[in-house]
Amino acid sequence: MRPPHLLLLSVSAGAGHVRAAQAIEAAAAGRPSPVRVTHLDVLELVPASFRKLYSESYIELVERLPLLWAYLYQRTDRRAERSVFDRLRRGVERLNTRNLWDEIEHIAPDAIVCTHFLPAELLARRIKRGIATPPVWVQVTDFDVHGLWMQAGLQGYFVANDEVAWRLADRGMARERIRVTGIPVMPRFAEPLDRSVCAEELGLDPRRFTVVMMAGGGGVGSLDTLAERALALPHDLQVVALAGRNQELLQRLEQLKQRHPGQLFPLGFTRTVERVMSCADLVVTKPGGLSTSECLAKGLPMLLVSPIPGQEERNADYLLEAGAAQIALDTASFEFKLDRLLREREQLGRMAAHAVRIARPRAAHEVLDHVVHALSLSHAPTLSA
Repeated sequence: MRPPHLLLLSVSAGAGHVRAAQAIEAAAAGRPSPVRVTHLDVLELVPASFRKLYSESYIELVERLPLLWAYLYQRTDRRAERSVFDRLRRGVERLNTRNLWDEIEHIAPDAIVCTHFLPAELLARRIKRGIATPPVWVQVTDFDVHGLWMQAGLQGYFVANDEVAWRLADRGMARERIRVTGIPVMPRFAEPLDRSVCAEELGLDPRRFTVVMMAGGGGVGSLDTLAERALALPHDLQVVALAGRNQELLQRLEQLKQRHPGQLFPLGFTRTVERVMSCADLVVTKPGGLSTSECLAKGLPMLLVSPIPGQEERNADYLLEAGAAQIALDTASFEFKLDRLLREREQLGRMAAHAVRIARPRAAHEVLDHVVHALSLSHAPTLSA
């Protein structure tokens, strides 16, 4: 009896989809009963021109033309299947993703989990045409669901919360195919870490109030401006600013650090965010589905900034309604709300408690457990004696 083979399909348009797949992969590595996992970024299998268009243009669009992105988000949420736009988009995707089918045939997985709507849509079309395809699940990576994620013929959906499950069902998805797991984060975010040890690694004083500022894996946003505003407040605090892979932003933060020695600690891309978060009393972040799920797993209150229209605005709505976050609409609002939170520490405590209440740090394990159990019930050849 060999272990089941799970194929994870992500898309590196924004870091969150890839990180969700990596979290499931990491959870599989720690399982008592083995699960073989292969993880593919679909954009690694397409021509460079399409990869650039799909990933880099997304960042450019949300940064430079957010109102256009908001329009497109709303327009495609309830799209007509046979619209000219939809036919054109599907034709372009089909021409640029042919290598994906060769890879799937070569890997021969027992099941597939998609953490982005692109591979889910491509696989749904094959299923509709009657082409033999392993069972396909979809992991939605926001506290919302957009119409592009909705596909017929798939095995099921993993979603962040009960409201998303309700909305999926309202749009025609069979309720028994929807499972509320949360958004997968690396299993290590659920592990308790010693604040003093983690602070020492970064050169921080564990006794001082610490704000961690995150700009996402791409390092987008005016993080240096926010850091400067925070450090101008009349409070004893230290700021850890994560610039991601944005070297220009990191250089600006290093220059700002010279004016605030012992208070500002710039960092580039790091694979140990959970250790940085273990030093935090408050996280300032864009409301991406993965980054905020990591904060929830660590029980951290959030001050949300610069939400992308569409999915991040809806993520923010959920976190605000749950009481785990506040939002700053501009730099003046950021300065005001941070100052107020620093003066009203009991509010931070309430926000942290709400973060713990809605956290789903074992989401990756729940996804794996469900898929493996479903395969065993279907009497898959890989699980038979």
